[in-house]
Amino acid sequence: MDQNQNLNPAVPAADTPQPAAKLTPEAIVEQIRAMRSQVDDLTPLDKAQRQQLKQRTRRQPAPVVEASISVISSSGTVAQAVGQPAEDVLQLQSDVARWAMVEAELQSFFEGIEGANLVRRERLAFIASQAYSFGSQLVRNPENVDLLPQVKEMQRRKVAARRKKAQANPQSPSPSPVPPPPHNTSTTPQA
Repeated sequence: MDQNQNLNPAVPAADTPQPAAKLTPEAIVEQIRAMRSQVDDLTPLDKAQRQQLKQRTRRQPAPVVEASISVISSSGTVAQAVGQPAEDVLQLQSDVARWAMVEAELQSFFEGIEGANLVRRERLAFIASQAYSFGSQLVRNPENVDLLPQVKEMQRRKVAARRKKAQANPQSPSPSPVPPPPHNTSTTPQA
């Protein structure tokens, strides 16, 4: 067999589709930042501004906006009065629809990442709970005295976390019940 015909099974053929490389969180952040730098009109809004703009857009439902664009397209006088040529308004309408697709895709992507991270946190919390439980049991045996500082530290942090949580959510004292007025059982009239 010729050396040039030697097949190496570890090297896949160029025709074979290769699985996409999985991105690390750092690579995703880097790509998001790169995309952000390439988008012209990013407009961060605070909560009040966002609510105000949403209220304004609710006043003009999509069918009304479409009919208004039709009026602008039909009348040069209306286009001149609003200060926008029909072509620009139609382009703006198209941009809104196209960016809505981007918005939906990013929202779906965000929710997927958030969900996956919640699952990771829950898994980590479960493992930590198991470690605490096993460690607490093992330190009872003198052979495992080397675990005692770590178990004590876990206990200290659990107590501190409970205190911090209790301070963050102070329970308002429940009002003490007011005793009912004494019931008079005597038959003599009172003055």
